[in-house]
Amino acid sequence: MESIKQIIASHATETSDERYLEMTEAPVGPLIVSLAIPSVLANLVSAIYNLADTFYVGKLGTSASGAIGIAFVAMTAIQAVGFYFGQGTGNAISRYLGAKENEKACVMASTGLVLAFGTGILIAVLGNVFLEPICLIAGATPTILPYAKTFIGIVFLGAPWMCSELMLNMQLRFEGESLFSMVCIMTGALLNIVLAPLFVFVLGLGIAGSALATILCEFVSFVLLLWQIQRVGITPLSMRYVSPGLDLARKVNNGGVPSFVRQCMLGVATTLLNNAAAPFGDAAVAAMAVVQRITGFGNYVQIGIGQGFQPVIGYNIGARRYDRVREGYFFSLRAAVVSVFAIGVLTCVFAPQLIGFFRNDPEVIEAGTLTLRLTSFSIAITGAAMVTNFMLQTSGHMWRATILGACRLGLVLGPMVLVLSHAMGLLGVQLAQPLSDVVTGIVTIPMAISCLRDFSREERRHVHGPSVLTSK
Repeated sequence: MESIKQIIASHATETSDERYLEMTEAPVGPLIVSLAIPSVLANLVSAIYNLADTFYVGKLGTSASGAIGIAFVAMTAIQAVGFYFGQGTGNAISRYLGAKENEKACVMASTGLVLAFGTGILIAVLGNVFLEPICLIAGATPTILPYAKTFIGIVFLGAPWMCSELMLNMQLRFEGESLFSMVCIMTGALLNIVLAPLFVFVLGLGIAGSALATILCEFVSFVLLLWQIQRVGITPLSMRYVSPGLDLARKVNNGGVPSFVRQCMLGVATTLLNNAAAPFGDAAVAAMAVVQRITGFGNYVQIGIGQGFQPVIGYNIGARRYDRVREGYFFSLRAAVVSVFAIGVLTCVFAPQLIGFFRNDPEVIEAGTLTLRLTSFSIAITGAAMVTNFMLQTSGHMWRATILGACRLGLVLGPMVLVLSHAMGLLGVQLAQPLSDVVTGIVTIPMAISCLRDFSREERRHVHGPSVLTSK
């Protein structure tokens, strides 16, 4: 047993040294691309699965299709916890590895897994206890409610490993092992594309089959991630590293709160849009659900680019290489905006065909086409906000990252959808998100300038102790 531990420790040390040199010395642009491509591919495969799921469930009727939009709110609660622990531990892990404090990184990784799994159990229990109120708050109409309760109730059961899977995925990426992370996530997503129609149609389980396929495939990804972290990870998991404490909680909170708030706000945004669309019928709610899945392509691309940038930020802040952080920021900024804009052109041109593919209902197509076209270009603006948000978050600027992340999905969208829906009806609902994107883009500019100035001040001070950036 001891010899196995020694082999793992030896492998981890060798990988850590090699990874450190790569992250702090390799050309920044190609390095971010190499880390971003696996993340983008994994995200796109997940988006394809979401679209396939929408397509399969859409065959069951408009109310079932609308339930997917309602379920999105519950999924964000699970994702919020996974992202909280994943970003919280991952940000700290990358900075520790950049500072060559590997023991602290291992404590962060193992403790985070225990906390994420335990919180997932709590979500599974409370989610099913308060299942119907959650569905109603999320905007379920009387006809959508039975489908939503069935789907969400099953998904909540998978919360323990779904939260943990999201966290482990992020930890691998923050270590610079995004390729292995991609393999695990893509395997589960591709398996889901196969199992969903089998369960829904062949076995006749309906919308319950879609939910069951989801949690089973998430479990497969979870197991694969555990295996990969023990095999190639720089921070192997072990119970001897589990050591919760106030300092660890503070560091997790510092990196995790912005993601938690961002995901919660995503649930708030979906709830606001669903409730605003509900008076216009199930077709309007279904249209919003389909548009969310389609625009997810552009969103996942810019997230993937930001995810490729994040480990570069963490390692180089730990190593005091702020010049590389700045270079990486401007490279990622250009890549995110240009790529998402190109996707927006395609979704705008083919909007009716895309909506019709997932739900061939004239009312859904009419409502969804305008919504998709309005959002196709505004989402490119959020590429700047996304990359800036990741920079703020990984460098320890918790409150600024939290505020910026909340802008598009709640702080700005909330007032927009409430005012515009009353003033302009369904058109107001359709305009709310694009206008929120524009306002968020404007807010991003001073946030980015402020953070970059902080890096310049750190450089001039030549601080040799723990960076003040990690405690803001």
